Amino acid sequence: MAGSSQPFFTHTLPQGLRIICAPGQTDAVYMGIAVRAGTRHELASESGMAHFTEHMSFKGTQHRSSRQVISCMENVGGELNAYTGKEETVYYCTSPKQHVARAIDLLLDLALCSTYPQEEMSREVEVVIDEIESYRDLPAEHIYDEFESLIFPGHPLGRNILGDAETLRTFRTADMEGFAQRLYHPENMLLYVLGNVDPEKVVRMAEKTWYTIIGNKPQHYCQRATALLPTSHTIISDVPRDVSCITRKKDTHQAHVIIGTQAFGATDPRHLHLYFMSNLLGGPAMSSRLNLALRERNGLVYTVESNCVAYTDTGLWSVYYGCDVKDRARCRRLVTHELDRLMQKPMSQRTLDGARRRLKGQIGISYDNFENVAIGMAKRYLHYGQTLSKEQLFERLDAITPEDLLQTAQAVFSPERLLTLEYV
Repeated sequence: MAGSSQPFFTHTLPQGLRIICAPGQTDAVYMGIAVRAGTRHELASESGMAHFTEHMSFKGTQHRSSRQVISCMENVGGELNAYTGKEETVYYCTSPKQHVARAIDLLLDLALCSTYPQEEMSREVEVVIDEIESYRDLPAEHIYDEFESLIFPGHPLGRNILGDAETLRTFRTADMEGFAQRLYHPENMLLYVLGNVDPEKVVRMAEKTWYTIIGNKPQHYCQRATALLPTSHTIISDVPRDVSCITRKKDTHQAHVIIGTQAFGATDPRHLHLYFMSNLLGGPAMSSRLNLALRERNGLVYTVESNCVAYTDTGLWSVYYGCDVKDRARCRRLVTHELDRLMQKPMSQRTLDGARRRLKGQIGISYDNFENVAIGMAKRYLHYGQTLSKEQLFERLDAITPEDLLQTAQAVFSPERLLTLEYV
């Protein structure tokens, strides 16, 4: 069980499935299964398999038809959905409190007993390909995928989560079963619950469901598969780039631009410093430095944002904006000026305190989105075996000093490390 200083309850079933519960005050319960099976865990021949497996899990299990899967929670007013990321797949649902057992039964059935019928695969692959094409029609979205492939060349983290049409059409039921056998096993997944539910009851519900739907199924449901995952390694590099700007010709009205570089993994203390500065530069507030510089003072852009992504062993920081083609150079000078400000001298204590107050307020408000809070809790415990309360996060923010920010800015924002990708 989690320590008394934290509102988290944790438990591990004999089969290896971890469970984490956090209290909630609403009648809705937010829950799901998080699986350490993302794009980076695919073999070279499996590009898009993690995402396609997520889709196909909704097409039927050993105990439910596709129609029964999608109606199971809807029939009692709940919701069921899923997403695939670079490092995990999450099946999540919102359930009325009185139907938590139903939700647990469904989630474990999806994760452990999906059948991936070939007939359904042949239809669903066209849905996924339509999804791929829809992203290509949105340059403001597609540019992020290409930028990540440039930041992480030749590494699974640089692959598009959705895969490509040619590879997807080669997948067969046996391929998906092999992928699931390698990754969808209890020790590689987590059941999470946030809500006004007794954690001990959650454990009993999970144990009952396990006995009912799994029973004496094949051994890969009960122990780690012997097949090795693709090697994971740290890929942060301080080597200056050979090319600092890449321009792609696109038939778009605006120029779409991303400037960024590799950054820090989620457990590196400098990630929090970078996240803090990213929020100051181009977070959701209209008073962010880049919004003031590019939009409010000069009217050059409609949207400008700074993003900070952290994986288990590396990360990515970037600034995105859309502008008239003729304004690209001016916009870049303004962005560079704001980065230089952060690198040249320590931030004043007054500025730091104001930015910290604003960020803590944004985080506090975000905790009203219980679904996101639950998924965030699950991802952290899945990957790191740790929990982090809002209060603990605030303590870490309070500990940041101007010198911390200066050193991190100089490590990340130096011009020789930055790459620019333009769609014009």
